[in-house]
Amino acid sequence: MNFRSAAILLFAFCSILQSCSNKTKQQIEDEQDNDTLVRIMPFDKKLPKLKKQFVTHTKYEIGKFNEKLWSNNDYVSFLVAKDGQIIHEQYQGFSDKKKQTPIDETTPLHVASVTKIMTAAAVLKLVDAGKIDLNQKVNTILTTFPYPDVTVKSLLNHRSGLANYAYFTSDKKIWNMRDMLTNEDILRIMAEKDIKLNYKTDTRFTYCNTNYAMLALIIERVTGLKYGEAMRRMVFKPLGMKHTYVFDYQRDKDSASISFKGNGQVVPYDFLDDVYGDKNIFSTPRDLMKFDLATYSADFLNPKLLKQVYQGYSYEKPGTRNYGLGIRIVEWVSGQKFFFHNGWWHGNTSAFSTLRKEKVSIIALSNKFTYKTYKTRKLAPLFGDYPFEDDHADN
Repeated sequence: MNFRSAAILLFAFCSILQSCSNKTKQQIEDEQDNDTLVRIMPFDKKLPKLKKQFVTHTKYEIGKFNEKLWSNNDYVSFLVAKDGQIIHEQYQGFSDKKKQTPIDETTPLHVASVTKIMTAAAVLKLVDAGKIDLNQKVNTILTTFPYPDVTVKSLLNHRSGLANYAYFTSDKKIWNMRDMLTNEDILRIMAEKDIKLNYKTDTRFTYCNTNYAMLALIIERVTGLKYGEAMRRMVFKPLGMKHTYVFDYQRDKDSASISFKGNGQVVPYDFLDDVYGDKNIFSTPRDLMKFDLATYSADFLNPKLLKQVYQGYSYEKPGTRNYGLGIRIVEWVSGQKFFFHNGWWHGNTSAFSTLRKEKVSIIALSNKFTYKTYKTRKLAPLFGDYPFEDDHADN
């Protein structure tokens, strides 16, 4: 190669580097969005405008409800919407009390186990796209996973029998609690420490966060992306959830909304705060409303798979409570069903109620510990026949 040819090649290489360095973050993200990753898309049909009389009456009833429920000392991020139209919302309290940073409609709060509905949705989109199978054995995806009978489905509906990672990692012989635990650590510990199943897979329901920590790893293996990036590209960005993100301990520990005990004291982080999938999404009621509305889209999931999401799987014991694929269910003898998911992590409590027949979202978040968020389900009878008889709330 002569000098002139070498100079041309060098110039071309430098031009490519310069071009790459000149790309904005938005341009890079736009290129990523042209990949083959499956995405949840926004609801694309026009819904009827709510009648003024209906809105006025419903606002009045919600106002009466709020007078009894919330006090001036509560930290509240709360929204009620129908057909994608906000009927009521309110925000009070602080994301950082010391700095007097108020909570408003753009303040992301820790949604705790409401995270599970979004993890499940991402997994189900991968199922719908044929990337994985609902009945696929987990150990064909996570090759070191030590339980041969556990399937993707039994993780989603909490029938796997897995032990709760928060319990077995509290054993000093298994984990040093001065170190941050990760999802990969949980998988490795279950394999290396011979952690036994609590019961035979698919014989009964036991709510267990380990299930969704493993589902997050499945998302990573299938997409080739970290869970936070996969959720951003599959869910948050396409739905315009601009104030929603997956918490990363090293990146976000000093900037995220603070968690408070009921008496106002700060709840410190602990060794479990870097585990995601079961928790660790921060969001707002408005963003969660966008997610809820998207689940009504014709292309959200194929009809057969969608039907499986909203059916119960655990009937070993009589009762009204059940669990679908990433959603809690109350089933009454009348045939009426109420779909929801609650959450509780440190001082954060959350309640996500989705009235499927009426296209209603009732969403309450708080970063100061309270059970009141769960009581917002009591607003459901304003929109349909939901015969609640007690204040029991599952997390």
